Amino acid sequence: MKEGIHPNYYQATVTCNCGNTFVTGSTKPEIHVEVCSKCHSFYTGQQKAAQARGRIDKFNRKYGVAN
Repeated sequence: MKEGIHPNYYQATVTCNCGNTFVTGSTKPEIHVEVCSKCHSFYTGQQKAAQARGRIDKFNRKYGVAN
């Protein structure tokens, strides 16, 4: 490898808005993210419930069902 052309490689600490932290490799020493695997709806299993809720609301609006 040529000297001086490659970025420095760090053991980066990733911090999520939910408070979860983990370590990974990166060219930056610290990374801040908004969503991680601990709070994302796809990984927590909440996505299907949210999709179903949306379909129910759409049906109620379409056919004028009162709450």
